[in-house]
Parts: sequence; C-alpha cells; structure tokens
Amino acid sequence: MPEVKSKLPNIGQTIFTVMSQLAQNEKAINLSQGFPGFDCDSELQKLVSHFMQKGHNQYAPMSGMPKLREAIAEKTRKTLSINVDPDSEITVTSGATEALFAAITATVHAGDEVIVFEPAYDSYQPAIELSGGIPVFIPLTMPDFSIDWDLVKSKVSDKARLIIINTPHNPSGYVWTSDDLAQLAAIVEDKCIYILSDEVYEHIVFDGRKHLSLLSHPQLRKKSFVCSSFGKTFHITGWKIGYCIAPKALTVELRKVHQYLTFSTSTPMQLAIAEYLEEESRYLKLSAFYQQKRDLFCEGLKSTPFKFFPAQGSFFQLVEYGHLTDCSDLDLAVRLTKENKVASIPISVFYSGNQDPKMLRFCFAKRDEELLQALDRLQKANI
Repeated sequence: MPEVKSKLPNIGQTIFTVMSQLAQNEKAINLSQGFPGFDCDSELQKLVSHFMQKGHNQYAPMSGMPKLREAIAEKTRKTLSINVDPDSEITVTSGATEALFAAITATVHAGDEVIVFEPAYDSYQPAIELSGGIPVFIPLTMPDFSIDWDLVKSKVSDKARLIIINTPHNPSGYVWTSDDLAQLAAIVEDKCIYILSDEVYEHIVFDGRKHLSLLSHPQLRKKSFVCSSFGKTFHITGWKIGYCIAPKALTVELRKVHQYLTFSTSTPMQLAIAEYLEEESRYLKLSAFYQQKRDLFCEGLKSTPFKFFPAQGSFFQLVEYGHLTDCSDLDLAVRLTKENKVASIPISVFYSGNQDPKMLRFCFAKRDEELLQALDRLQKANI
C-alpha cells in the first residue's frame, strides 16, 4: 500500500470535535461547540414532514429550490433594502462552510494571497491551502478585536486576490462598523481583489447594534461573496443549509465548484425553510432572544474570577484568565471540563501560530437552566 501524501499534513481532528467528545466522556455541560442546546420550532419540523409526504424527495436544482431562493431575496429586501436576483445571484449550499469553500476554490489560484483576520474560523485556512493560495494573517486588535486598517494596507500586496471577513465575528463577537466598510472599500477600490464575507450570525447582534452586510455597500457588493446559514438562524445546525449571495459573474464561478462539490441540498428542508421565512418575526426576534441569554451568562460571569467584555454579536462569549494563571488555554479548557464539568474552546486554535492570549470561548446558545448550572460550576472553579 503506497503512502498517502497528505495535502493537509498539519490538519488533524478539529478542536470542536475533541472538546465535544471530551464533554460527552466527562458528562460535562458542553459550552464548546457552537450549536444550540434546544430544538428548532415544531412548526418548521412539521413543514419538512409535509413536503416529504407531498413527494418532494428527489434532487433539488443545483442552484437551490426556486421557492427558497425567492424567499432569500425577499428577506434580503426586507432587512437590507436591496434587491438581489434569485436566479442569478443566490445559490443554496450544504451549509455556509460549503459556500465558503466554493467561493475560495472559485477565486484563489496557486500563489495568490488571501488576507485572513485572526483569530479566524478554522475552515478558512485549509480551503486556501488546497487551492494553492497563501494565507496572510493579520491579528485583530485587542481587547475588542477591531481591525487595524493601517496594518491591513501594509499587508495587501499585488498578489492579494481575496480578503475574508467575518461579522459578527467568531470567536470574539465583534460587529463591523460603517467605518470598517469604508476602510475596506478604499483598499480594494482599484485592485483586482474579491471579498468573502462570512455573515452566519447576521441576525444575532446586541445592544441596539445593526448588522452591516457587505451587500449594503454598493462598491463592496460588486466584489463580494456573502455567505450565511439557516442553521444559526433557526437552530438547525444539523440540517446544514446555507447560501451565498454574489454578483452574477461571481455566482457563475461559485456554481461551477458547487455543482461538483455537493451539487444540491435537501429538497424538503429547502421548501420548509422557504415557507417558514414568510413570517419575518422568526428571524427578526433572534437578537432579542440571544441577548437575554448573553446577559444572563455575563451576569453570572461577574461572580467568577474571569475578565470579559460582553459580546457585541454571535452566540459566543470570550473570557480572559491571564491575570490568574500562566496555564495554556488548552490545558485550562481540558481541566475545566474534567474537574468542573464545563467544556469550552481555547482561543489559541483560532490562530495559525497557536498564539495563546489566555482566553476561552463559551457558547451561550443553551437552555437557561443549563447556563445557570454551568455558571454555578465556573463560580466554584479553582483556576
């Protein structure tokens, strides 16, 4: 048997799988992996069953069911006051991860540089490297994880082909401002650089903030792939249904990859989501729903020795512990899981060089009673 030469020799099992498995083994409360600890609306489940029983069980069109693409276009019109073409600018994908991968594969050639802001979600770098691209990592500015735009300007070379952004940001929760959009627009204005915007937490922003999609900026929209996910919006991460909105020319290239990557996505689930989207309150109320959970969790954190700034968006909360111990974040995450039965994610895994800013990420997309139980355990932790 010949030895397999790995295309990703430095990639192993993701930390999300590792920590979730450890949480299961230790019977710990799992605040590590980012999935809701409660079920989706029973009405949405009934709609899936309805469309299955109606015989919608075969391949969907490669670009997505027309009814869902039209519903996405209508949601975009309502929330952003812009019109997108459901036929030529919207593609339904098997989760936002597939949309991100397809966009990177469609645009990045061998030797191209891709700007990545760190800490960064872990799927970006492998996709870049599989396309022969070169990731250029730019650290976000502590403590709020904002962007140093002068540093960005200094890092953008003639080889830059793509900039990946994420707002609201995972893991920090930072939400982009209008100045961020203007700064990015000025950088790419006269350059052949595309933008990949990961906006899966678009409907989870707090304290009166507004999510500013790249679609809302006329100049940036012309160069952007904007990816989102119904998994995060409707508590259905296991369905793996996302989408990408991009100009026609970029959509053509994205679909060339998509059709050979997954080809299409679950038909009855697409139809169920399309009908479910008709009631806009189902996504417009999401920020208030999660802000209650963020506030509950942050109030409890005040009685722990951790330092923190309340997340601006997403359903994650970071905590700092460097003032307490020099222990590595991975070691502390494992120890809290084993000794205090609360699982988290060490932030070092979101950095290419495994920098350790002495921070942990907790997911508060859980039932209130579970969050209160986890807080009680963290308040008793000996760090």
